[in-house]
This record gives sequence, C-alpha cells and structure tokens, in this order.
Amino acid sequence: MKKEEKNKIIDSLVESFTQYGTFYITDISSLTVEKTNTLRRKCYGSNIKLRVAKNKLIQKALEKVEGNDYSSIFPTLKGSSAIMFCDIANVPARVIKEFRQKNDKPVLKSAFIDSSVFIGDNQLDILAALKSKNELIADIIALLQSQAKNVISALQSGGNKISGILTTLEKRGS
Repeated sequence: MKKEEKNKIIDSLVESFTQYGTFYITDISSLTVEKTNTLRRKCYGSNIKLRVAKNKLIQKALEKVEGNDYSSIFPTLKGSSAIMFCDIANVPARVIKEFRQKNDKPVLKSAFIDSSVFIGDNQLDILAALKSKNELIADIIALLQSQAKNVISALQSGGNKISGILTTLEKRGS
C-alpha cells in the first residue's frame, strides 16, 4: 500500500473518530465471509458503521484526533481489528452480544464512550447495560410525569368529595 493510500485511510478514520462519540474495537478475525456479511448487515440495521483497518493506521488516526487521550487503547491494537462507530453508546455492545449467541466472535478489545475507555471483553455486559442519553431523558420525564399525575389525581378526587358533600348538604337543607 502506497503512502498516499495510507494517508487517505488515516484521514478517513480521523473523520470517523471525530464524528462519532463512541467506537468499539473488536476482533472478527476467524469469522467466515458469510458470518462477517451477516454481522455487517446487523450493524447497518442498527446504524453502526463497521470498518476494518490495520492497527498501525488506527493508532496513527487516534494520535491525530484532538481533545482526547487514546493511549490506553493502543495496547489493544494487536491482531485483526474492526472498528464499530455509533452515536448511541450501548448499541454496539448489544449487537455483539446478540451476534455471539450463535458465534464466538466478535471479541471486544476496547471501547471509547464519551471520554471513558473500556478495555477487554469482560466489559461487554457493562456496556450493554448502559442507558443511552434518550433512555435517561425518557426515565426522567416518566418520573416527573408520575408525580404530576399523582397531584392532579389528588386534586380531582378532592374536588369530587367537596362537590358530593355540598350536594348532600343541599339535599338535607331542603
């Protein structure tokens, strides 16, 4: 591969690392072409961009990205590496877990989520359990709505009691 081709790949990777706040580095080396294509379709269906690149090119791209320290990821760049880029932190972990129900790969080498680094395949369950920003917002809204519903319900039931008492008193008075 010529130097200009390598530079194009590095620039493309830098753009992807900058665009997405989340990426997972995985090992998919022993998957057959058929299984790799199945994984690619699952990734595409979940809005995950899957790229395979050489470890040196990944490292050079990460070194070019400004704003974060990726040095703790560099030791995981051994063997075959595929990168999963996504906007939602837990989606790649869930896709990996689902895919591994029938396969032994992909294996998680490392993940970077909003300035946090996760190293090793043993982090997969933690990453899959993470709630996305939208899920957290939905939980907060549900909590706020439940309190408001309780207040409104109490006010409505109290209004019915008062009107019932007034109606009873009116009937007694006549």
